[in-house]
Amino acid sequence: MLKLQDNKRFSVLMLVSFTVLLVPLVAMQFSNEVQWSLFDFVVAGGLLFGTSIAVELVLRKVTLKTLAIVACMGILLTLALVWVELAVGLFGTPFAGS
Repeated sequence: MLKLQDNKRFSVLMLVSFTVLLVPLVAMQFSNEVQWSLFDFVVAGGLLFGTSIAVELVLRKVTLKTLAIVACMGILLTLALVWVELAVGLFGTPFAGS
């Protein structure tokens, strides 16, 4: 059975993901440097919300605290690498537009 704490944590994760998506949206209003399309927001939202769901699942299912922390760090590292690759093509993969 889900505890109220679990629902609160998941809500916070979703709120953080949504807030991160607001940053480029607000930046687009004040600068021509940021030019995101709807597709960019969809991809970024998928990455952020997918990461939030994966972290929540790990925190709910993994009982060993150390293992849960390591798994969450791996998930966040994967998010960071994919985000950087999509942003600047650091590794030159095809999905980065290289």
